[in-house]
Amino acid sequence: MRDLAHRPGEMREHTLDVTVPDAMGAGVIAVREGAELRIDLRLEGLHEGVLVSGHASADATGECSRCLIDISEPVEVDFAELFAYDVSEDFDFFVRDDHVDTEQVVRDAVVLALPFQPVCRPDCPGLDPETGERLADLGEQPARPALDPRWAALSAVQLDNDTPTADTTTEGQERAEAE
Repeated sequence: MRDLAHRPGEMREHTLDVTVPDAMGAGVIAVREGAELRIDLRLEGLHEGVLVSGHASADATGECSRCLIDISEPVEVDFAELFAYDVSEDFDFFVRDDHVDTEQVVRDAVVLALPFQPVCRPDCPGLDPETGERLADLGEQPARPALDPRWAALSAVQLDNDTPTADTTTEGQERAEAE
């Protein structure tokens, strides 16, 4: 980096394969500790500092937010940040001892690119709400009638409409008796 510092117009490109020291992401899916992260960097010297831009790629692992099976999904992000020479300037990152630490920049870009609710496939049906089984494994099932829990107590009531009582007669029975 020393050959770039304070030399506007100079540029260097590097490709790094890094082992992730700490997990990137804390939700349902993350780039786990020990995973491989490939970073293609471009360092450009400017008057104000060093412009670091690049592309990072890794595999994120986790579980489907609908059916809870294990999934793995590629994550690819682009990033760019200016590392300023002067600490008094209003920048977030600075060149320190002719070095730039890109870990936070890459971490932020990767974490923001992770899906909030990852799925194993776009049409994942999820889990059966009653049995907890994966609906994709069950195949086609007939739809069960939804019973409102407020009316559940009435399902035990048996109405006997087929047997007429002594006091109840129908119009058809009255005609048959008259003939």
